[in-house]
Amino acid sequence: MASSLLLHRQVTRPGYWVHTGMYRLLSHSSSAKVVKRDMAPFPQDAPTVEGPAEFSRAGIGGFFQQKPVLKNPFLGDALLQGYLRRHLPSEAVYSDLLVFGERLVYEVDGWGRECETTPPKLVTYDPWGCRVDRIVTSPAWQRMKDLSAQEGLVAIGYERTYGEWSRVYQMCKLYLFSPSSGLYTCPLAMTDGAAKVIQALGVSGPTQEAFSRLTSRNPEDFWTSGQWMTERKGGSDVGSGTETVALPQSDGTYRLSGFKWFTSATDADMTLTLGRVADRDGRTTPGSRGLSLFYAAVRDEDGMVQGIEVQRLKDKLGTRQMPTAELLLDGLPAYRLSEEGRGVACIANMLTLTRIHNSVSAVSGMRRVLQLARDYATRRSAFGKPLKDHPLHMQTLTRMEVETRGAFLLVMDVCRLIGREETGHASQLDTHLLRLLTPVAKLYTGKQAIAVISEGLESFGGQGYIEDTGLPAMLRDAQVLSIWEGTTNVLSLDVLRCIARTSGLVLQSYFTHTQLV
Repeated sequence: MASSLLLHRQVTRPGYWVHTGMYRLLSHSSSAKVVKRDMAPFPQDAPTVEGPAEFSRAGIGGFFQQKPVLKNPFLGDALLQGYLRRHLPSEAVYSDLLVFGERLVYEVDGWGRECETTPPKLVTYDPWGCRVDRIVTSPAWQRMKDLSAQEGLVAIGYERTYGEWSRVYQMCKLYLFSPSSGLYTCPLAMTDGAAKVIQALGVSGPTQEAFSRLTSRNPEDFWTSGQWMTERKGGSDVGSGTETVALPQSDGTYRLSGFKWFTSATDADMTLTLGRVADRDGRTTPGSRGLSLFYAAVRDEDGMVQGIEVQRLKDKLGTRQMPTAELLLDGLPAYRLSEEGRGVACIANMLTLTRIHNSVSAVSGMRRVLQLARDYATRRSAFGKPLKDHPLHMQTLTRMEVETRGAFLLVMDVCRLIGREETGHASQLDTHLLRLLTPVAKLYTGKQAIAVISEGLESFGGQGYIEDTGLPAMLRDAQVLSIWEGTTNVLSLDVLRCIARTSGLVLQSYFTHTQLV
């Protein structure tokens, strides 16, 4: 009896046992009668092959919850459409965003997911032992770069087809793109910031080609830029934390030596970085007064990094799609862009722009999780009715909507202000507002995005915590938005400084503006 049980398997059915497996072999053995005797007859109501039980074999039943469906994010955003109708009523802009929204749904969003599931890798040596320091990213990451050029995600801000509203147009497009971008909006923010600095300092000499490439719509020409500012001693405190030394060369260039602790989008084509110019005796000037701004191409004509060793890629909570590395600079060829000792002052414009990018990404993350949550509320039923028919659930989504709308309008107003400044239309009130609201918007939206997206995940129940839904990545990536480009306390102190330096005029401008609107 015991040996016969090893020769067959048992398959469960509701209310009876069926023995299958080695019956044919056993029928020729002395155990055949035992096997036949152990087999219970099928009940009269047993399911047949034509009508199996719902939980047969795999036992998972026939119900499967429909997933939330991403629809055209432009058509699904009434606030964005209304804002553009009031301020930029251009048929060409509307048409471009409409078509771009379709492309995001049917093409780009899948690339973003591929960037998340195929993170970058560092190849330090080739098969023959030569050091190559090559960062390998997913094919989708490269497609994001090509798309960014084709869609003019940086170029729009510099073509200025729509004058002072060109920045609003650009940021609206990035607002749609960001949640599907696989974090490619981060290198775009740094690219935009680098182009702005080069333009402000004057496009000439070695930066002429760089500016042309940073703002190109041709994927074959388009470059992205890094910003290598953070070192071991300091993040936001670049004045005392920067140890990189710049050694002057006879041809007017420099060689940079130092250690960069946190370099995002390290696969960029070029970078801007801070360093201290050494005199003939190797001495440097301490503090912010000793920092100068440098431009460097990351690779030589053969595509190999020059004067750079990639120590390792960072293992991060989120933003895993994007390579972030520790770099040893060992004689990196570079050009000085700023006057000597004026590096920090020169990156102020860049910081303003990258903080705006950060705010746009924060608001777009809130909008995306809300769009998905609203769609899911029409597909998920609980306690006898769809989620959309539960007043408390809809009240929660409505509160998220109010938060998102307020943040959107604040950020778009900052985008409007920088557009006016860049085109020479800014009044003194506009200039003061831009100085005050940029850190405020970045601070507020960075914190707000974490809370709203977390609430959004909760609206999916347990599925909001399941990794392969793609939802948890939204929360992980949002967490960095309160850290990048200045933490909450750093931004708070920045606001206090701008109030003090203008003797309170920025606050007066704010009160005047709020009374006017």
